[in-house]
Amino acid sequence: MSTLIIAAILILWLILGYKIYGSFIEKKVVKIDNSRPTPARESYDGIDYSPAKKSLLFGHHFSSIAGAGPIIGPLLGVLYFGWLGALLWIALGSVFLGAVHDYTSLMTSVQNKGTSLADISEKTLGIRTKIIFSVFLWLSLVLVIAVFAVVASQTLVSQPEIVIPTFGLIFIAMIFGWLTYKKGINILVGTVLALFLLFLLIYFGDLLPVELPAQIFGMSGQNFWFYILIIYSLFASSLPVWFLLQPRDYISTWILFLGLGLGYLGLIVSNPSINAPAFVSFTSKGGPLWPMLFVIIACGAISGFHSIVASGTTAKQLPDESSGKLIGYGGMITEAALAGLVIFIASGALIWDPSAVQSQFGLQYLMTSVGDPIKAFATGYGKLVSSLPGLTLVIGSFFGMVMLNAFVLTSLDTGTRLGRFIFSELLGKKAPFFRNRWAASALILVFAAILGATESYKAIWPLFGASNQLVAAIALIVVSSYLVGIKRPKKFTIYPAYFMLLTTLAALFYQGYHFFKNRGYLLGCVSIILIILAFVIVYEARAILFNVSRKS
Repeated sequence: MSTLIIAAILILWLILGYKIYGSFIEKKVVKIDNSRPTPARESYDGIDYSPAKKSLLFGHHFSSIAGAGPIIGPLLGVLYFGWLGALLWIALGSVFLGAVHDYTSLMTSVQNKGTSLADISEKTLGIRTKIIFSVFLWLSLVLVIAVFAVVASQTLVSQPEIVIPTFGLIFIAMIFGWLTYKKGINILVGTVLALFLLFLLIYFGDLLPVELPAQIFGMSGQNFWFYILIIYSLFASSLPVWFLLQPRDYISTWILFLGLGLGYLGLIVSNPSINAPAFVSFTSKGGPLWPMLFVIIACGAISGFHSIVASGTTAKQLPDESSGKLIGYGGMITEAALAGLVIFIASGALIWDPSAVQSQFGLQYLMTSVGDPIKAFATGYGKLVSSLPGLTLVIGSFFGMVMLNAFVLTSLDTGTRLGRFIFSELLGKKAPFFRNRWAASALILVFAAILGATESYKAIWPLFGASNQLVAAIALIVVSSYLVGIKRPKKFTIYPAYFMLLTTLAALFYQGYHFFKNRGYLLGCVSIILIILAFVIVYEARAILFNVSRKS
C-alpha cells in the first residue's frame, strides 16, 4: 500500500477537522468575544504577561508542546501494535480529544485572568483538588525538565555538529525579539534574516563540530552540557518572554515547518510502500493495545503537558480571543501532522524486520537492538528526504537531529517557566519570596538537576506516559467544571475526560500489577499513589462527572 495515499487522507482529515470541528467548538463552547481584554493586555507586566504577535505566539506554543513526544510515541506505537491503530488514534484523537483539550484549556485560562488550570480548579472543585493538582503538575515538570536536559545533553555529545546552531540560536532569538518588539522591524524581514543566520550557523556547525574532551572541569562532556542547559533554563524562564523564549520558539517552528515540508515532499517523490503490518497484536512488549497504545502515543493525539503550556505561558500572551483557535486547536492539529509523518517513516521509510538483524534502516534493529528512537527517526527521515535533489542521507539525518534537538530545548525552557508559575500560584500568596521569578525557577531546576545528574529519573520515567495522560483527564474535568459554572455545554469536554480517565486508570492498574510482579516496588507504589490521587479528584468532581449533588 502506498504511504502517499494514506498521508493525503490524513492531511485532508486534519484540515477538515480544524475548519469544521474546531469552528464548532469555538462557537458552541468557547464563545469568543474580542471586546474582552485578554490577560496579556489587562495584566501586562512586560515579563510574563505580554501580548504577542499571532505568528510568534503560534511558534512559541507549537514548539513548546512538540518536543520529542510526537516522534518517540508513534515509533513505539508502530513497533508494538502496527501502523493502522497508531494512525487512527492520532487522526481521531487529535481532532476530537487533543485539539479540544488544548483549545479549551487555553481559553479557560484566558477567561480567568491567565491563571493556570490548577488555580482555576480551586474555584470549581475545591482547595484539595488545587493542592493535589498543583503538586502533581510541579513534580511532573521536574521530571520533564530532568529528562529533556539529559536527552539534549546526550545529543550534543553524540552530534557535536549541532552545538553551534543550538546555542547560536539563542543569540539570534534575542536579536530578533529586540528588533521586532522594540524597533518595529517587519516580521517577514526579521524572519528571513534570522533563518539566514541560523542556516549559516548550521553550516559552520558542520564545519566546526564542538567535541569536548573526556573530562572538562572534572566532569564528563555530557554532564557539562547538562549543567549548561540547566543554567540556560534559569535565564530563559526568568527573562521577559518577548526577549528570548517567544522569538526562539518562533524561529524553531520554522525549522519544524521546513522539516515537515521536506519530509512530506520526500514522501511524494519517493512514495515508499508500507512494509510494516497494519496490525501486530493486541498484546506486545508494550502491553495490551488498550489501554497502552493510548498512553504510549500521547503527543500527536492528546497530551496533558499541552494543557500546562496552554494555561501557563500561552494564555498570558494571547493578543485577542479570536487568535485562540489557530494557536490552541491549530497547534495540536499541526503536531498530529508531524506524528503522522513519523508513522510513515516507521512503516515505509524504515524496514520492518522482526528478526532485528543488523540493518542500517531496520526499525526493530534501531529501536530494539540499538535502543535509540532518536537515531531511528533521524535515519528514517534522512532516507526519506535523500530522495530530493541535492540532499543526501547524511544531510537529511543531520537536519532531522537539529529539528528534534530544537524542540527538546524548547520544551525544556518552557517547562521551567511553567513550574515557576505553578509554584508561585500555590505558595506565593502566603510567602511572597516564592513569587520571585528567579527563586521559583531556581528551585525547580535544583530538583531537576539532582534527578538528571544522579540518573534517578530512570526509576520513575516508565510511569510518565500514564501520569501525563492523567493530567489530560484532570484538565478536561477542570474545564468541564468551569463550563458548567458558566452554563455552557460540557459534553464536548466531559466525554473525552471519561475516556482518558478510564484509559489512564487501566494503564496504571496494568503497570502497577506488573511492577509488583517483577519486584519493581518503587514504581508499583507510585502507581498506587497516582491511582489514589485520581480517585480523590474524581470524588471532588463527582457532581460534574456523574451529575450528583455535592456537599462542600
